Amino acid sequence: MDNSPVVAQADASSPNDTQENALLVGTAVSSDSPKKVRVGSDNDRQMMQRCLELARRALGRTSPNPLVGAVIVKDGEIVGEGFHPRAGEPHAEVFALRAAGNRAHGATIYVSLEPCNHYGRTPPCSEALIDAGVAKVVVGMVDPNPLVAGGGIDRLRRAGIEVLVGVEEAACHQLNEAFVHRILYKRPMGILKYAMTLDGKIATSFGHSAWVTSQEARSEVHQLRLSCDAVIVGGNTVRQDNPHLTSHQPGGHNPLRVVMSRRLNLPENARLWQTAEAPTLVLTEVGANPNFQDLLRKLGVEVVELPLLTPDQAMTYLYKRGFCSVLWECGGTLAASAIAQGAVQKVLAFIAPKIIGGSNAPTPVGDLGFTTMTEALSLERVRWRVIGVDCLVEGYLRQKSQ
Repeated sequence: MDNSPVVAQADASSPNDTQENALLVGTAVSSDSPKKVRVGSDNDRQMMQRCLELARRALGRTSPNPLVGAVIVKDGEIVGEGFHPRAGEPHAEVFALRAAGNRAHGATIYVSLEPCNHYGRTPPCSEALIDAGVAKVVVGMVDPNPLVAGGGIDRLRRAGIEVLVGVEEAACHQLNEAFVHRILYKRPMGILKYAMTLDGKIATSFGHSAWVTSQEARSEVHQLRLSCDAVIVGGNTVRQDNPHLTSHQPGGHNPLRVVMSRRLNLPENARLWQTAEAPTLVLTEVGANPNFQDLLRKLGVEVVELPLLTPDQAMTYLYKRGFCSVLWECGGTLAASAIAQGAVQKVLAFIAPKIIGGSNAPTPVGDLGFTTMTEALSLERVRWRVIGVDCLVEGYLRQKSQ
């Protein structure tokens, strides 16, 4: 099963495709898609896509490590494959070398991320490749981690191994965009997801919200959860929607379900307190409702008190836990706070062809304090595509310099 990220890449090799035709067939369309520089041969790119396919098998399981796949080819035949399954276990290259055995000698290995050259929980992969006698290493992207950052490539070249860098680089980067963000900014990447009607409502004036979008769109959200480390909601979402917040994938990864509530005025029988299928963490402030805290802990729910409960502090805490990607599936008030505090970098908006009306019906983002249109936050690298009868719009908020 291919558990690729929700939004597909626009095909830069088809510049004559119109946006209208692309939408009709459900292809992602970008408002600013520059032509990509192709590195390597068609076969190189095919093998790197196989690396990415392998890497996706561990979606949601590798943080704080990246998703990595590796393929070893000799005499035109794949002789070994592997991917990194989770932190603390061997890297993709090691699994591929084990599968190839002696056939790795003189072979070409494709790997979606630069081989490491330092001792961490596992020995450096660059040395393993040198010891195996591979002749060539094809790398998808350079590792942004300062502990690697070109060191692995340099070590391989100094050992006389041919190295080609940048094959399918954009696709490799997109797969690990949350890992890259964590490395560069020392924070998890925040993804705000919401579903709204054509007139911008996420529920009726009476709070009813099941369902805004189609089953096809909801299935995309389940896939998105599968790829994330945590999913955050506020107390009002728990009270109004009583969500599951799981990936709905048998045997698949479920994110840590996080509830932010200052007063813990939450229902005692919420689905999120059922932790057999997926773990739940409640973030609250010091001293909040100790009796309810005791009840939650008896049900197997983790409760953590923070001196100040804000999106910024929540992301700081989740970074310390080793997370790379955090999905915000909250209501408008918390979403606005998360945006204002820099806890959101990416937005995925599912738009249903429905009109619900209601002057008091809730919207996906609450008050940001803006008074003029020139203050509006613009998304960059925007893409959109049709899913069932709904439209998915994806884009990135401009990252503030650190």
